[in-house]
Amino acid sequence: MLNRLEEIKTRFKDLEVMMTKPEIISNQVQMTKISKEYRNLENVNVLWNSYQNISNEINENKELIDSEDIDMSELASSENEELEKELAKIYEELNLALIPKDATDEADAIIEIRAGTGGDEAAIFGNDLLRMYTRYAENQKWKMNILSSSYSETGGIKEIVVEISGEGTFSKLKHESGVHRVQRVPKTESQGRIHTSTATVAVLPKSEEIDIEIKDDDIRTDVFHSGGAGGQNVNKVATAIRLTHSPSGIVVSCQNERSQLQNKIQAMEILKSKLWDLEIQKQQNERSEARKSQVGSGGRSEKIRTYNYPQGRITDHRIKLTSHRLSEFMDGLIDEIIEPLMKDEQAKKMISNKSNE
Repeated sequence: MLNRLEEIKTRFKDLEVMMTKPEIISNQVQMTKISKEYRNLENVNVLWNSYQNISNEINENKELIDSEDIDMSELASSENEELEKELAKIYEELNLALIPKDATDEADAIIEIRAGTGGDEAAIFGNDLLRMYTRYAENQKWKMNILSSSYSETGGIKEIVVEISGEGTFSKLKHESGVHRVQRVPKTESQGRIHTSTATVAVLPKSEEIDIEIKDDDIRTDVFHSGGAGGQNVNKVATAIRLTHSPSGIVVSCQNERSQLQNKIQAMEILKSKLWDLEIQKQQNERSEARKSQVGSGGRSEKIRTYNYPQGRITDHRIKLTSHRLSEFMDGLIDEIIEPLMKDEQAKKMISNKSNE
C-alpha cells in the first residue's frame, strides 16, 4: 500500500508538470485526459500528504514524551492521542480512495424502462418511474434526453430509452438496474383490490471514449413509420430506424427525431452502450465469486425493490432497507436508498481489495 501511495504521489507531480507544457495545453483531447487523471489522483495525494505530516508530528512528540519536563511530556502525550485518532481516520479514507474504480463510473447513463407483468398498470408504473428519475435528475442538475419511446393507449410507458448526462450519473444510477415491483390499487380496479405489477429498469453506461468496433456488415437497418399518440408528422414520413446487430442479436430502435440520420445516430449510441455493457458483464462473469457478488455486477432479472402504496413504504431487497417516505421517494428524493447502495458497493470492494493484497 505504501509503495502504491508513493507511486501515486510521483505520478501526480508528473501530471502537474505535463499540464503546463504548451504541446499538452494546445491538444484538447490529451489535456482533457490528463486533467481527468489529475482530478482522480488529487484526493489521494492530499490524504497521503496529511497522513505523512501527522505521522511526522507523532514521531516528534514521542521524543518530547520521554522528556524530563513533566508538563511538556503530558502535553505531547495528550496531543498524540488526538493525532493518532486523526491518523486512523485518514487511513480509512485512504483505503476508501484506493478502491479501484469501475471504468464506467464516470460515464453518462442510458436508462431503459419497460412495462413488465401487470398490463396497463405495469405501463402506468413505468411512467411513474420515469417521473421519479426525471425529478431526481433535475435535483442533481443533470440533463435528460429521450432517445426512444413507446406508449400504451392509457398513457403508460411500454418502453422508453432516456440518456442522462452529468457528473456521477452512471455511478449513482447503475444500482437501479433490475425488476421494480409495485403493490397498489390500480385506477382501473373497480373493487379496490391490490394488484402487483412490475417494470424493468436497465441502466447502461454511455460508451464515450470506449473503442467499440461495429462492422457495417454486422448491422441490418430497417426504416419504418414512427408511432405515437398523434401529431402532423406521425406516420407521414418513414424516419424511424431499427438496427439489428447480428453477432449479438441486439435490436435497438429510435423514432424521436424528425430525420432518419438523427435517429440512426442515436440508435448507434444505444447499440454501442448495449455492446459495452455486454462486454463488461462478460468480464465480470470471468472474475472471482467475490467480484461477482458485488452490487451492479449483474442479476438484472431479480426483484430489487418493492413499492407498497397502501403502507406507504419502499423496500430495497438487496440491502434489506425499508423507508416509509414513498411519496417523497416517487417525487425524486431517492438518495436515501441510492447512497446506502453505493456505500454497500464500496464496502464489498474494500473487502475484495484487501483479500487480493
